[in-house]
Amino acid sequence: MNYSIESQPIETLKADVLCVGIYTNQQLTLSAKTLDDVTQGLISSLITRGDITGKLCDTLLINVIPNSPIERILLVGLGEQNALNAKNYRKALGSAIAVLKKANIKSAAVSFAECEVEKADFIWKTRQIIEVFSDKLYQFTQCKSKVDDTTTLDNITITILENHSDDAKTGLAQGIAIAEGMTLAKHLADLPANICTPSYLAKQALTLALSYDSLKATILDASEMEELGMGALLAVARGSRQPPKLITLEYQGGDKNCKPIVLIGKGLTFDAGGISLKPGAGMDEMKYDMCGGAAVLGTMQAVAQLKLPINVIGLVPASENMPDGDANKPGDILTSMSGKTIEILNTDAEGRLILCDTLTYAERFQPEFVIDLATLTGACLVALGRVPSGLLGNDDELCQDIISASEKACDSVWRLPLWEEYQEQLKSNFADLANIGGKDAGAITAACFLANFAEHFRWAHLDIAGTAWRTGPTKGATGRPVALLTQYLLNRVNAGA
Repeated sequence: MNYSIESQPIETLKADVLCVGIYTNQQLTLSAKTLDDVTQGLISSLITRGDITGKLCDTLLINVIPNSPIERILLVGLGEQNALNAKNYRKALGSAIAVLKKANIKSAAVSFAECEVEKADFIWKTRQIIEVFSDKLYQFTQCKSKVDDTTTLDNITITILENHSDDAKTGLAQGIAIAEGMTLAKHLADLPANICTPSYLAKQALTLALSYDSLKATILDASEMEELGMGALLAVARGSRQPPKLITLEYQGGDKNCKPIVLIGKGLTFDAGGISLKPGAGMDEMKYDMCGGAAVLGTMQAVAQLKLPINVIGLVPASENMPDGDANKPGDILTSMSGKTIEILNTDAEGRLILCDTLTYAERFQPEFVIDLATLTGACLVALGRVPSGLLGNDDELCQDIISASEKACDSVWRLPLWEEYQEQLKSNFADLANIGGKDAGAITAACFLANFAEHFRWAHLDIAGTAWRTGPTKGATGRPVALLTQYLLNRVNAGA
């Protein structure tokens, strides 16, 4: 998809369809009024006739424009004539692209950046058009012999006023980078586990490093991890024939003496549960257990594409968790890279094992702070559903900054407590820690487990088990939280951090 900015009047643009917003009570946006004037009141007459009311997400595609060079006009309802909130703006954009996908068109001009949105500037409004449109147009087709998609749309022109040109261009660059980062994350996650193995993920990181001079990739194999004493990570991989990889992507856009931000993404390319085997129903979706790792790669691509003046390191521990004669067993005791011992009470609580060694490994980079993201617990899905990701951490300022970024990115999070009392559930009679804390507060005790390996830096944990992919008829990866992480890094840059 090609996106561009244009400041000339919308009625003069060459496009298969011109998209404008209308409000209830027959109120028109500036572009809608312009098109109404040049079409001799066509839009007003259709509204008066009741063909469209202007209610939020109402749409009407006008296919015939008498006595006009304009081919089509798409009217999109914006609700009452007040500033839209961010979610309703995105809903309106989603309703527009849904119509455009079905119509046999190649190009569209959209004027939605002119709409008033609460606490939003032209950068944000422009960016959201690209993010929402790209998300709705994404399809995973790599493994199909025939592609049924009839969408021909390949050019979107975003119309703006001349005095907003610089902001719109900034929004365009941010939107493209974030959308392409999300597309990468979705594509990697949607790939089946027989293709997207730990080695495949490692190759994608190497490909990214070849594509951007600012990125450097390093891949550790099992023997190197063994030398480092990563007993927890390696124990998870023992049941699989796929060798584990620890992926490091380094981006240096800031001063070399500035401490980096470290992003860690869980990269379980398939999780059968190990000896504690998962139920068969829905197990196919366990290819999505690497969505955290995919999101880290997508975010690193966005950062490199935007050339942010900041230092960022992405770490992705990649493995499978399979049952096998050599797989770790309930009751086994492992020694992590930190030296802490762990009693395995459930082999399906494996994500925290590969993350704990990676958290210890992150110390060598002397990070300013660390954010890990993982499809870690079904308990988080039970607690929060599929709307927000769970957020926990050992630093209030860091967590609040992530919440602020999530609100601007429309990639919501909800903070859960990380109180010392929950650590009681992780006590073991035989080791320093147990890898599960019982049935109560599973998302919290999982984060409490990780907190034992994040004692030497500021740290936040995102449990994306409910938000990383959709299930049911629209099954597929969401690309979250690439937008959140990129927004957080943008906020850091804008604050001069």
